[in-house]
Amino acid sequence: MTQNAPSAPVARVPVVEARHATVRFGAFTALNDISFAIEDKADHGEFVTIIGPSGCGKSTLLSLIAGFLRPTSGEVLVKGLPVTGPGSDRGMIFQQYSSFPHLTVVENVMFGLKIHGRKLGLDAAAQKARAGEWIEEVGLAVHKDKYPHQLSGGQQQRVAIARSLVMEPQILLMDEPFSALDEPTRLEMQELLIQLWSRTHPAIFCVTHSVSEAVYLGERVWIFTQVPGQIAYDIRDPIPPTVGVPPLVAQERKQFKEAVYLVTEAFRRVSDGQIDPLRSQGAVVGTRGETQ
Repeated sequence: MTQNAPSAPVARVPVVEARHATVRFGAFTALNDISFAIEDKADHGEFVTIIGPSGCGKSTLLSLIAGFLRPTSGEVLVKGLPVTGPGSDRGMIFQQYSSFPHLTVVENVMFGLKIHGRKLGLDAAAQKARAGEWIEEVGLAVHKDKYPHQLSGGQQQRVAIARSLVMEPQILLMDEPFSALDEPTRLEMQELLIQLWSRTHPAIFCVTHSVSEAVYLGERVWIFTQVPGQIAYDIRDPIPPTVGVPPLVAQERKQFKEAVYLVTEAFRRVSDGQIDPLRSQGAVVGTRGETQ
């Protein structure tokens, strides 16, 4: 009796991919020849944090993935399709509080559901129920009928997170989302984000200026070169897992401190111009800090 050979596993298309993407604004080049691929895992979205010198194109990269910008040359793809504009499969959270001032918390969280309800197969009752679940997830149930001006900064960012995740996006883009918050609230929001990501599994790209925040949040830390921006380092192995670990506890651990030191030193080399941007893109830092 002939047995069939086991079939080879089907390769999954990257959830996000850039192929030699360059962005120019007139004579100014913001991003130069960016290439990367973020694996599409069935039960786990990667969390990438992005740091680099000011003005090096970090936010420009988020805008490319979000569909707010088109590359001057090259392309950016989501699930194998070129990005031609914004979509409900991608959520965006900005540094500035972005809630609609005339809408309550629940109305803000429901905003995208109302627009895409038919596509999502949700009637009005189902939309309200899902919004309520996410308002509960981010700890705002008692504030659901308040307006943005009645909320603190941290509460407003909780609204933004709920409004994005209620759409169940494959990709969440965050542009310095906690930079305007006081330190205790910032740490609280970092822990909340890690908890939600571990349960919902979107791929996340988060721009930050804080090395410790980048190490706490990310599985991978990208360090951008001076403008024109490229990925100088893709640091993976040394980054310790932090799911279920409060930020202040994580910061006291030896592995965390070593990762912060490694990332800081790599950032310093980039800032000092010791990295050749034409050769360094995507360099992976291994477990002892060696570039691979």
